[in-house]
Amino acid sequence: MFLNDQLISSRRRMMALVAIIAVFWLFIDSAFSYEDRETETQKHFIWSVESDKNTVYLLGSIHVLRPDSYPLPPAIENIYNCCVTIVFETDFEGENDPAKQSSIIQRGLYPAGQTLSENISGQTYKLLQDRFKASGLSSSQFEKFRPWIVAQTVAGMEFIRLGLDPNLGVDRHFFKKAQQDGKRMFFLESNEFQINLIADMSSGQQEAFLEGVLKEIDIIQEMSSDMFQAWKTGDVDKLASILQMSHAVHADIYDRFFTQRNKSWVPEIEKLMKQHGDILIIVGAGHLVGTDSVIDLLMKKGYKVRQR
Repeated sequence: MFLNDQLISSRRRMMALVAIIAVFWLFIDSAFSYEDRETETQKHFIWSVESDKNTVYLLGSIHVLRPDSYPLPPAIENIYNCCVTIVFETDFEGENDPAKQSSIIQRGLYPAGQTLSENISGQTYKLLQDRFKASGLSSSQFEKFRPWIVAQTVAGMEFIRLGLDPNLGVDRHFFKKAQQDGKRMFFLESNEFQINLIADMSSGQQEAFLEGVLKEIDIIQEMSSDMFQAWKTGDVDKLASILQMSHAVHADIYDRFFTQRNKSWVPEIEKLMKQHGDILIIVGAGHLVGTDSVIDLLMKKGYKVRQR
């Protein structure tokens, strides 16, 4: 039951959790709230691009937060209020479909006769054993599951230990508000696409995914303060430099989870720019910084994109 519950609650949050990306969203600084007064010149992780029809805003989301992370800056809430359409990476409500949850579990299982320990290196398996031993669990409980699903379980356990909740992420915050306010909503990807994105990784990519989580997860707290401060102050260069480290080490996985998705989203954003009424698009902050980010790709196409 523990595996199933934690898998479902963290599946989408951990899609891009590899190497340094494994800690990219886990901001747990003790000053994790927005009670500080904003200055008029302060930048946020939000951009705007204007067309002759509307203004499209792009907000970088932190996917897991604590209760004291709220309220968000008034500038962000004000932009939400002015928009008639809110766009998300996927439909969060659809993730709760029992049939989809069952499909995730089934796709995470090895065929009968295969085990995790037989499909990953002894070194990675030893890291996993040590992690579970420290948590009072046995790695034998996970022998039937593929590396990607085990990686998400490990990350979910760490979320709980640190008091982080994916239900409090910026994107889910606005998803709930949009439902309550009767806003029009649009989704860039289907639930099925996001499941396939992680479940269809090669065996080598899956092991790299698991190994990255096991090696990096202990430095979450150490790095969290600087990362959150960068997000809070709109320091694009800082977050881009962190993401670039992951790109250098895991180029193929970075391309799969970031670059290719960014490229597929830009035409959809261009369609939205032709609609009437302002639109807010909320995606993971990592999709909005660095080379071939959504912002970079829009600028290369000649759009004037302004950070706010």
